[in-house]
Amino acid sequence: MAVFMSYETAVASMFALGHELAQTPSHKFDLAHMKVLLAAISHPEARFPSVLIAGTNGKGSTAATLASIFRASGLKTGLYTSPHLMRINERIRVNGQEIGDDDFAAIHGEVDRVADRLVERGELPWHPSFFEMMTAIAFERFAREKVDIAVLEVGMGGRLDATNVVQPLVSVITDIALDHQKFLGNSVGEIAREKVGIIRPGGVVVTLPQQPEANDVIGNTILDLGARGVSAVPYVPPVSPGSTQYLVPSSEKKHFTVENAENVEENRSCSFYRYPLLVMGREILVETPLVGRHQLRNVALAIATADELSKLGYADITASSIEQGIRETRWPGRFQIIPAHQGWPEIVLDVAHNPAGAWGLRSALSEGYEDRRLVFVFGAMRDKAISEITEILFPLADRVIATRAENPRSASPQEIEQAAGRTGAEIETAADVPDALQRAKSLSKQDAVIVITGSIYVVGEAMRLLGTRV
Repeated sequence: MAVFMSYETAVASMFALGHELAQTPSHKFDLAHMKVLLAAISHPEARFPSVLIAGTNGKGSTAATLASIFRASGLKTGLYTSPHLMRINERIRVNGQEIGDDDFAAIHGEVDRVADRLVERGELPWHPSFFEMMTAIAFERFAREKVDIAVLEVGMGGRLDATNVVQPLVSVITDIALDHQKFLGNSVGEIAREKVGIIRPGGVVVTLPQQPEANDVIGNTILDLGARGVSAVPYVPPVSPGSTQYLVPSSEKKHFTVENAENVEENRSCSFYRYPLLVMGREILVETPLVGRHQLRNVALAIATADELSKLGYADITASSIEQGIRETRWPGRFQIIPAHQGWPEIVLDVAHNPAGAWGLRSALSEGYEDRRLVFVFGAMRDKAISEITEILFPLADRVIATRAENPRSASPQEIEQAAGRTGAEIETAADVPDALQRAKSLSKQDAVIVITGSIYVVGEAMRLLGTRV
């Protein structure tokens, strides 16, 4: 007889497996182990169609936009992303709704018991990792819900990532940059070789022009595997109908304002980029709440992927549903703006956890807040390129408050202060995120903006303390 496990026990059991990036010397990433686990639960990954998205930056934004387009097209849509901001349930969504506590606990219990039996029988050398368990739970959830399509974000790399057991209808590769070098390699080319592991022989690949090293790896892999490459290229004039290019005109129009505090309750971004775009032979007005010019690349990827799916038989995906889906996209914690309210100044939340993300944030801040005083609350994981990130961001700040999230991988405020020594920024330290927020509030006059950034864990803790919703 099955033993019911409470949600709290299930979550505790997951975190007891260790951090999703933690690997002991003997526990290497290995898709063979993931395949054994999935075979034992009747291959849920084979019971729904999917799109698989890899890259260094922009995976989550592209996935969220694409899932929103699918929902606007009337498709029952699964979305699997990582990591989470506040609750583990956020990672697994169907039609925008995160998995319920009881459903998470039930599926976790079933997968966990199967995993224990496989270890007992010697079919697995050890219990599946946190991320392998999460991925199996997501696949089982999507299979049971009979989703029309699932959008799957690769956790890290691609070639050996637990998600890479699916046979995607389309593979998507977002911007590639240096990150997770300990696991993926010390150059953009080496990292790109891990990302292209999601490309299938004869498959469809949607991507963007990259750094030369990455372009070479992606292009050669497409040729070697006989795949078809589709380029989603923003910022140039539109092309004729029927082209496989998805292009933003140079006459880009944008609107960048913060409206009123009523939007705080809805947790909706108040900032939009607006621009005309040729899609499926007609011009639509794209309105995206994802702020920052780098996000236009991610939107272009989502549009190109949606159009490829329409060619593969998903006739409900139309120019109108693409337009609607982009407009309705929600992706919290990515240049999310909270207007001034209840004694707080305006707040910007953004996950800028590597140099490429930091440049994206810097560009958006320079464009939207050029004449505003900025107070930064910043925390990062110890294994990140803290010196480089701070050299990019901190020159914009009037004051920086270095802090740490409740995570054993967090760099201490003192380590951040030392790493940022060459920035010339005025830095003070706070022991934790609550203290950092209160200090930032006390330093911020009415015209100031608090920018909470760095680790996703810092942003998530701040969102919880500020009462925002995901």
